[in-house]
Amino acid sequence: MAETKREIERKYESDDSGLPDLTGAAGVASVLDQGVAELDATYYDTSDLRLAAASITLRRRTGGSDAGWHLKLPVAAGVRDEIRAPLSDAVPDELAGLVRSRVREGQLVPVVRLRSERDVRLLLDAEGRLLAEASVDAVRADRLFGGEGRAQWTEIEVELADGGDPALLDKLDKRLRKAGVRPSQSASKLARALAETAPRKKRAKAKGQAKGKPAVGKGKDAAEAAGAGRKASDREPVTAGDHVLAYVRAQRDAILALDPAVRQEAEDAVHDMRVATRRLRSTFRSFRKVLDRGVTDPIGVELKWLAGELGVGRDQEVLAERLGAGLEDVPHTLVSGPVAERLQTWAKAQHHGSRGRLLGVLDSARYLALLDALDAFVADPPLRKAAEGKPAKVLAKAVRKDLGKVSDLVERAMAEPSGHDRDEGLHEARKKAKRTRYAAETATPAIGDRAKALAKSMKSLQSLLGEHQDSVMARQALRELSAVAHAAGESAFTYGLLYGREERRAELVEEELPAAWEEIRDAAEV
Repeated sequence: MAETKREIERKYESDDSGLPDLTGAAGVASVLDQGVAELDATYYDTSDLRLAAASITLRRRTGGSDAGWHLKLPVAAGVRDEIRAPLSDAVPDELAGLVRSRVREGQLVPVVRLRSERDVRLLLDAEGRLLAEASVDAVRADRLFGGEGRAQWTEIEVELADGGDPALLDKLDKRLRKAGVRPSQSASKLARALAETAPRKKRAKAKGQAKGKPAVGKGKDAAEAAGAGRKASDREPVTAGDHVLAYVRAQRDAILALDPAVRQEAEDAVHDMRVATRRLRSTFRSFRKVLDRGVTDPIGVELKWLAGELGVGRDQEVLAERLGAGLEDVPHTLVSGPVAERLQTWAKAQHHGSRGRLLGVLDSARYLALLDALDAFVADPPLRKAAEGKPAKVLAKAVRKDLGKVSDLVERAMAEPSGHDRDEGLHEARKKAKRTRYAAETATPAIGDRAKALAKSMKSLQSLLGEHQDSVMARQALRELSAVAHAAGESAFTYGLLYGREERRAELVEEELPAAWEEIRDAAEV
């Protein structure tokens, strides 16, 4: 079974002088010499280095105190989550699953072998507690695939102890810099090894770009040379198409980054991935004057499918929490029968079934094909003529159109009598409010505060209508649970009580909505 450890560290260049004395810095009372460890690690990636491009490392390492397989996923600068699995000959299935969204139909092959002599020091406080681990690593790198030759260097690594305060590393950093030690130019040993053992032609191009020389060549070579300089995603958006594509790219990146977290059941990961899929689909629909529907519509269908699959577990989780909270508010004298137990059993059964189904979705050919389609879209976006237009004009027009649809839906729904038709109408209005919010988010960098204010207003409306829809779904679940309880010979009284309370919550939203909508509409001008 794999285990996860949060790794917070800093890397520095090193010369023959080794590790400066850190005694007295940042509360370090003593430095304990742990001797030298011999580490031998083989790093795996696809032939086109997809993991490295995403700052992900996967290695099999022997030697030291943590021999085994290590998968490192980026969290922030200098922060990674390391997932460890026991030593084996092949890549463990669990780790292979966590990188499937990157690898897809590709194969993991050994790309680099790193052998290090690690001279380890433990930094302790006055009570002997571990603050951090500092090491001097003498590294030898051998390219195994896609490159040539060997590289070697020495570096200093300082890693925070589990549960330590990251501010400690800032204080140690000051001491190291004062001693003449400089931060490493590479984010990881693997990144440096790949750069220094790349084919000579690519290394020459990278150096040329670093010096400001123009890229030369055609096709793939030119793209690779340009990639050594400023990436398209780093450039400031200029046209309407630039702004839309920047938003699309961010959501595509979010889906890829969240995939491992969803597989690990990280908190809010499913919700966040679902939001990213909805943002993408909404963007495709809102900016049809910018993006070619012939390309976006088929992708939108697949995004809707993915959002639906993600929602199976997420909706049940939210619903179970709502019903549980509602039951806690009921006086115990009004709880008739094993209601809490039945709710727990229902929630666990729903979670177990949805969990297995979701993992199947993430491993499916359909999901991987969707990721391929998103990559292809970003690489060669199907822009229409309006994409070249002024962002403030083109984007604002699309946002106003979406806002108009929200207005029509809210007014139409509230004109219906209380019941199914009104519930359905308000649910549709909620979905369009989300779409308008995401369109406003896309437009905010170009339009500024007006679009930002609209996004905020639509979020408020979305929350209000969401409370109404949650009540609708809760009442449906309570009807089903009460029927099961009644069939088992149990009292259905408490389910009816909870149903009545949910019905009243929906009525309160409907009473509040007209005034709230008028206020939002008056403020929503783009």
